[in-house]
Amino acid sequence: MLKWITGALFIVTLAACSPNNVTVDNSLKKYFDQNKVTGCFGLFDNGQGHFTIYNLPRFSDSVYTPASTFKIVNSLIGLEEGIVADTNTVFKWDSVNRPRTECNRDMTMWDAFRISCPPWYQELARRIGQPKMQHWLDTLGYARRYDTFKIKNNLDTFWLDNSAKVTADEELGLVKKLYFDQLPFQKRSQRIVRSMMLWENNSNYKLSYKTGWNTTPKGTQLGWIVGWIEENKHPYFFALQVESPDPNIDFKTIRIGLLKQILKEYGFFEGKK
Repeated sequence: MLKWITGALFIVTLAACSPNNVTVDNSLKKYFDQNKVTGCFGLFDNGQGHFTIYNLPRFSDSVYTPASTFKIVNSLIGLEEGIVADTNTVFKWDSVNRPRTECNRDMTMWDAFRISCPPWYQELARRIGQPKMQHWLDTLGYARRYDTFKIKNNLDTFWLDNSAKVTADEELGLVKKLYFDQLPFQKRSQRIVRSMMLWENNSNYKLSYKTGWNTTPKGTQLGWIVGWIEENKHPYFFALQVESPDPNIDFKTIRIGLLKQILKEYGFFEGKK
């Protein structure tokens, strides 16, 4: 059963996983196999109110670290609380040299989101503070699939250290509500975050997404790509999750490549949907 976040409550959007509103398409396994990953995928056709899902149990019931997909929520809270004014807000580099050298500089929110730099967003979380961060997580019902999530002494790592966990279904529900200005934030805040998620925009389609990459408690690599594709002003929302035991796997290439393989099979990118 699929549950989406709204306010402080999970709302059941499907009374039952029936052929009327869900197509389970396990033929997509071939694309996961080709890329030597496991995982799940969900696509929601908003116009038809219909889900297409690969690996339904994992999609709806298994929880994992959100990793950098949490930058969507972190950005919204930062904007709403006035910690950042807009995408041009700059945080000064703390002069700590980290392995990802592209993050070792003064940086705007736009760059930090697009490059997906953890230190910038960890600083944003610290500036927001635990009481306000917890308030917004409670308001969203974030990471509450099985229990209420409470920040402990990990304000700047909870989305990275496997303490907060979400389902792929939650991720899809979050980006759907973001698209329609249905999250409990000002429309301006949601519009700004949507602008940072738009990566491809041409006469046939618009593709918007946020990625994430981290390790699970078992030490395997976990990747996300969540967002929407829009053709003829008709949005389709997706959440793709991939996992691999290979510490050297190239998720940067695999995530977008696998997503496009699936979307192409479903007839996207031609402007005909």
